[in-house]
Amino acid sequence: MKRKLGIITSCLPGKSEYDALDYIADAGFEMVFCDEFNQKEILRLKEKCDRLGIALEFLHAPYAGVNQFWNPGDAYLKLRDGIYSSIEGASEAGIPVVVSHVSSGWFPPLIYDFGLARFDELVEYATAKKVKIAFENLRRDDYLDVIMKRYEKEPYVGFCYDCGHQHCYSYGEPVDYLALYGDRLLCTHIHDNFGRDQTDIWRDADEHIMPFDGNLDYTAMMKRLHKTGYTGALTLELCNQERYCEKTPAEFLAIAHERIAKIAALESQLS
Repeated sequence: MKRKLGIITSCLPGKSEYDALDYIADAGFEMVFCDEFNQKEILRLKEKCDRLGIALEFLHAPYAGVNQFWNPGDAYLKLRDGIYSSIEGASEAGIPVVVSHVSSGWFPPLIYDFGLARFDELVEYATAKKVKIAFENLRRDDYLDVIMKRYEKEPYVGFCYDCGHQHCYSYGEPVDYLALYGDRLLCTHIHDNFGRDQTDIWRDADEHIMPFDGNLDYTAMMKRLHKTGYTGALTLELCNQERYCEKTPAEFLAIAHERIAKIAALESQLS
């Protein structure tokens, strides 16, 4: 199976997402996602992607303060409006998917009915705009599971699989997110790290480094992904550019493309 190979547009330090697109196209990537939620900027990025022949396949909605969705009061409204803006921008630009978080940290507030009602509003808004929401795995699989089960029959709700999050937030036997939600998989976040810190299990080990610079088992990952029947892109989410600061943008992206292509090639061994 030939998959599109993609990367996040904010992958180059010192470069705007708009300017980074030229380097991304030159490196051979076929698709991107971005975390922009300003509607005018989304349209500007989409127009440039179209000119360069790159698909802008999904947006990542803002997520800072997502735990406010589970707290009483109006503090959640700022983030809600940001997610709404992402959905509206995606709708205007013809982008089919927006990724959203469900909770943050190891100890989010308890799940209350008013919090679930707030997620109901997001799903209703996205459905009205004909934009799918892909909820992403992070630390707390129980919060994700509540949301995914709640919207199990909703055609505009799906899953974003983040392999790096699964690797670094697992302790003991990891949750097999692809077995649970693979039939609803809409997009991927691919990156590496060294797994859960065994000396300090509460430390955030989510490093977002290049594939094969950590110790994630991509052969096992691709076996699980292949079983889902997912035919979409493999998309790098690299956010640790300091590790590669000696590389030029072209060098960095050449390595990134080589690494994601290596992961894609693993699937051919499974056919």
